[in-house]
Amino acid sequence: QLQASGGGLVQAGGSLRLSCAASEQTFTSYVMAWFRQAPGKEREFVARITWSGDSTYYADSVKGRFTISRDRSKNTGYLQMNSLKPEDTAVYYCALKSSVWATSFGSWGQGTLVTVSS
Repeated sequence: QLQASGGGLVQAGGSLRLSCAASEQTFTSYVMAWFRQAPGKEREFVARITWSGDSTYYADSVKGRFTISRDRSKNTGYLQMNSLKPEDTAVYYCALKSSVWATSFGSWGQGTLVTVSS
């Protein structure tokens, strides 16, 4: 029920914006997050936002460079990525859970590849 898009090839220092469209009904209690998995590495958390928009949280590695947002009218979340570095290269996944207290993300997007060249 999540469709991620927006990945591509970009030079270091460049920008990309990822989108995550939700086909399921969403509520203000929901939390959307972005994760990424680089080749040969485990999946790691990148950022999350409450669907109400009142709370965001970022991994230290992307803080100040990435911005997570959502458009409730479009039922879509976004990840604006600026000042990209080669180490940001990964498959990026969006995920959705029903509340901040939910122990796991029930819906996952298919992933979109981001490649940052040096």
